[in-house]
Amino acid sequence: GMNHELFKAAEAFVSPAYVQQGHASRRTREKLIKSLLTQRRLPQTGWDERTVALFLAELASMDSNNFPDNVGVGEREGRVFSPLVRARYHGLAHGIGRSGDVGAVQPKAAGSSLLMKLATSLTLHLIKVSGGSSTQACLLLPVATGMAHLLAFSYLRLQHRKQASKAKGGTLSGPLYVIWPRIDQKTCLKSIVTAGLEPIVIENTLEGDLLRTDVKAVEAAIDKVGAENVLCVLSTASCFAPRAPDRLLELARLCKAKGVAHVVNNAYGLQSRKIMGRIDTAARQGRVDLYIQSTDKNVLVPVGGSIIAGFDKKVIDAVSKTYPGRASMSPVMDVFLTLVTMGELGWTNLLKERKQNTAYFRKKLAEVAGKYGERLLETEVNPISLAITIDSFELKDKRGASYLGAMLFQRCVSGPRTVPKGVRKTVCGIDFIGYGSHTDAYPHNYLVMACAIGMTREQIDLFIQRLEKVMKEVRKEQKKLEKRVRKEAPDTKDQQPSAGEGRVEAKKAENPQGRAGVGDSDDLHVERDTQDKPRAF
Repeated sequence: GMNHELFKAAEAFVSPAYVQQGHASRRTREKLIKSLLTQRRLPQTGWDERTVALFLAELASMDSNNFPDNVGVGEREGRVFSPLVRARYHGLAHGIGRSGDVGAVQPKAAGSSLLMKLATSLTLHLIKVSGGSSTQACLLLPVATGMAHLLAFSYLRLQHRKQASKAKGGTLSGPLYVIWPRIDQKTCLKSIVTAGLEPIVIENTLEGDLLRTDVKAVEAAIDKVGAENVLCVLSTASCFAPRAPDRLLELARLCKAKGVAHVVNNAYGLQSRKIMGRIDTAARQGRVDLYIQSTDKNVLVPVGGSIIAGFDKKVIDAVSKTYPGRASMSPVMDVFLTLVTMGELGWTNLLKERKQNTAYFRKKLAEVAGKYGERLLETEVNPISLAITIDSFELKDKRGASYLGAMLFQRCVSGPRTVPKGVRKTVCGIDFIGYGSHTDAYPHNYLVMACAIGMTREQIDLFIQRLEKVMKEVRKEQKKLEKRVRKEAPDTKDQQPSAGEGRVEAKKAENPQGRAGVGDSDDLHVERDTQDKPRAF
């Protein structure tokens, strides 16, 4: 950057008073950069765009591919053909890490290496500010959470092999298990199977509207296969209602007592102090080896990054060394640019707004559900996700309860999911009943959504308006179907359907075998016989 001598030389061309103003502005920006380098924490208030651009230009000038007189004769020299690609990366083309460690400093790329180290420091400070005060280290990765889980399992497998070899004096034989309280989300299950591990699915228990962790069943599963054959318990801290976040403290104490590793899937829990506090307490009073979160779901960046965090720096360093080769700079840079622009105050304000918005969202959802004879599910222990019953919105044709969600999507509402009862699905070779609801036989069809970070009150109001419009339209559609059924039924003289909205249920009772011309109404979205429950274990 322009040092004091250069500014002094500029006074020969422009009035010294004006140059000194410019110099003072430059010093202000340089103080911000110096503070970041020395304190290694989020700036109190976010930087303006010009300061960020200045710092990026300085960092890029430290990478060999940007040296004016550099001659590169290696196979990787940071050459970039497209000016647009070069601009997108601000000239930082060397990525992060080295072949033996994704966290290592690169000799050719001091600027890129510095950015990676700073981004990691800022992320750790963000975690501590968010309620994870006991967290000692973290690793920023340019992969989404599924691949981050895979990396965590690879590290644990190496550790497990070392311990088993010492204990038995030989090599491991037989399967390695991951005990997994059921959550109907494919990524985490696929990460277990892709790692060559055997999942043991633990069914949740229904308590009121909530689905809770069956800690005794987890313990029984560990005892049945033997703790030495269990790689880890994979618990979930952030999830869709009506599933509650797992009982982390009880699981952590169990893992500590049994000598079993514990990994926490915290995909979008970083935005909740309540969830982060639960992880922190679990780690202090029990055992949590690693916990994993998404960058895009928490810190408002594009998809592609994740954070593996833990309570022992040596463990995080070992995970970093498990990653094979270098990695992309892009997701790391996204996080760095966002955090310096956001600042600590910006982040804490977003957390506060999200918490306030959740309470407002619950109130509004309860009101609109109540108008139509439905209700908000009581799932306050889940601080991010909310759900309402939609039992009376099930269409008696192939569209079923999912029609409500499809209509919302057509009206530019993304995110909410309709979860019908009794859906059968096979994921990674495991048969599930009631897939999507985290249990075999949840008693309601429901609509689930999240009040995530960055959502505004205006968006909540707009969603509620559109939801109510869609509910009205579904009611009209139900009446049309009823009329069609009555016209097509061979004899309707003795049938006395109840008035108003109750007619749909009355029709189901009177004519359970389906109606001509309406289609097979009971093929997917009604309650089923759940006597046969195929399971992996």
